Amino acid sequence: MSKKALGILLDLESQESCGSPSFMSHTLSKDPQPTSDDDDDVGDVGRIPLEEWLPITESRKGNVFTATFHLLCSGLGFQVLLLPAAFAALGWVWGIIILTVGFAWKLYTTWLLVHLHEAVHGTRFSRYLRLAIASFGVKLGKLLGIFPVMYLSGGACSILVITGGKTIKQLLHIMYEGDIEPFSTLQCFVIFSCLAVVLSQFPNLNSLFGLSLIGGVMAVAYSTAIWSLPLTWDPQRNHQNNVSYAIKDTSFDNIFNAIGLIAISLRGNNLILEIQGTLPSDSKNPSSKTMWRAVVISHVIIAFCMFVVAIVVYWAYGDKIPATGGPIGNYLNLYEQDYSKQAACFIHITFIFNCLCSYPINLMPACDNAEMVYVTKSQKPCSVFVRMMFRVFLGLVCFFVAVGFSFLPYLAVLIGAVALLVTFTYPCFMWISIKQPETKSLMWLLNVSVGSLGACLSVLLVIASALLLAEKGLHANFFKP
Repeated sequence: MSKKALGILLDLESQESCGSPSFMSHTLSKDPQPTSDDDDDVGDVGRIPLEEWLPITESRKGNVFTATFHLLCSGLGFQVLLLPAAFAALGWVWGIIILTVGFAWKLYTTWLLVHLHEAVHGTRFSRYLRLAIASFGVKLGKLLGIFPVMYLSGGACSILVITGGKTIKQLLHIMYEGDIEPFSTLQCFVIFSCLAVVLSQFPNLNSLFGLSLIGGVMAVAYSTAIWSLPLTWDPQRNHQNNVSYAIKDTSFDNIFNAIGLIAISLRGNNLILEIQGTLPSDSKNPSSKTMWRAVVISHVIIAFCMFVVAIVVYWAYGDKIPATGGPIGNYLNLYEQDYSKQAACFIHITFIFNCLCSYPINLMPACDNAEMVYVTKSQKPCSVFVRMMFRVFLGLVCFFVAVGFSFLPYLAVLIGAVALLVTFTYPCFMWISIKQPETKSLMWLLNVSVGSLGACLSVLLVIASALLLAEKGLHANFFKP
C-alpha cells in the first residue's frame, strides 16, 4: 500500500468519526507539542500528538526483555489448562497433531503482524484496529475488527474476574477444609476486581513490565506444578485408578468443540502490535528485529508449557477430564483431591497471581481507546486523575459483566470462535492488502489459503458450539455468580 493510499484512509477515518477518534492516531509526530499555527499546510492545523499521549505508545523505551515477558504473560494464560480437556475428546494422535498445526499457524500469523507493524515507511501500526482499517478500509475495518478486538480486551478481563474470583473461593475452601468460608463468590469477585483495578493504574503499556514478569513467572510456575505432580505418581497408579484413553464421543459437535478449546488457548495476537509499539525503532534497527527475537524466546517457553501440560495431564487423568472443558475451577479440583494441601494451594495461588497480572495488559487496548476519545475531544492529554477514573470505570464494567454473566466460560468456544479471526484469518488478508504480492505468487496463495481456512474454521466452531449447547443446555444464572 502506498503512502498516498494510507493518507486517504486516515482522512476517511477522520471524516467518519466527525472529529472523534477511533483506534487510529492521525498524526505520528515526534514533537510532543501541537503543530504550530504558522504552518502553511492548513491540514496540519489542530493536529495533536496522540501517539505521545496515549498509554500504548506513550513510552517506546522497551527492549527484547520487556517484550518477551509481555508476550509470555499475554500468551500463556489460564486457557492452557483447557488443553488436556481437548486431548480427552481428540485422543493422543489427533490432539498432538492439531495442537502442533495450530501453534505453527499462530506463529506464522504472528510473523506477519510483526512485519506489518512498519510495512508503510514512516508509519507504525501500534494498534490492531488501526492496521485493520488501513488494510480493509474505514467501514469494513471497523466492522471486522471492533468486536473481536474489544472482546479480547474487555471480554478477557471479565473472564479473568470470573476465573480468578472462583479460584480465590476454591483456595479458601482448601484452606478452611470444609469449615465456614469467610467470603461468598460475589465477595471473591469484588476482591479480585479491586486488586486488578489497582494494578491497572500503571500509566502505560511499557510500565507494565514488572507485572508481566510476575505474571509470566507465575504462569510457568503453575504449569510446571500441574505437569510435574502427576510424574511423581507410581506408574501403576493409572491402572489402579482405571484411567482410560478411549474416545467416548466422536460426534461433530464434540470433536470441533475440542478443536475450539485448542484454538482459544492460542491467544495473544491481538496484543502483538501493541507490544511492538513499546519498542524503539529506526532505519538501522527496526522494531521488527527486536520483536521477533522476543517472539521466538517467549514462544519456546509457551510451546514447552502447552505441550507438556496437555500430554502429561492427559496421561495422568485420561477420561476423567471433562472433554467439554468448562470452568477452570472444576479442573483444579482434581489437584485438590489427589495431592497435598500445600501443593493444591501453591497451584491456586500462582494461578490467581497470573490472572491478576494478565488483567492490566488485556485491559490496555480498551483504556487506550477511552483515552483517545477524551484526548481528541479535549485537545489535551489525560491527567493522572482522569486516567485513573477511566481505569476504574472500565474495571467496573468488567466486574458488572462478570457478575451478570458468570456462565461466560461455558460460552468460550462459541464467542471465542469469532475472535479467532484476529489470530488465524485477518493477518493473512492484511498482508495481501498492504504488501500486495503478485497474484498467484507463493505468498499470495499461502495467505489466501490460510486466511480462508481460518474463516471456515471459525464458522465450523460456531456451529459445533451452538449444537453442543443445544444438546447439553446452559445453566444461565444471571447475576448469581
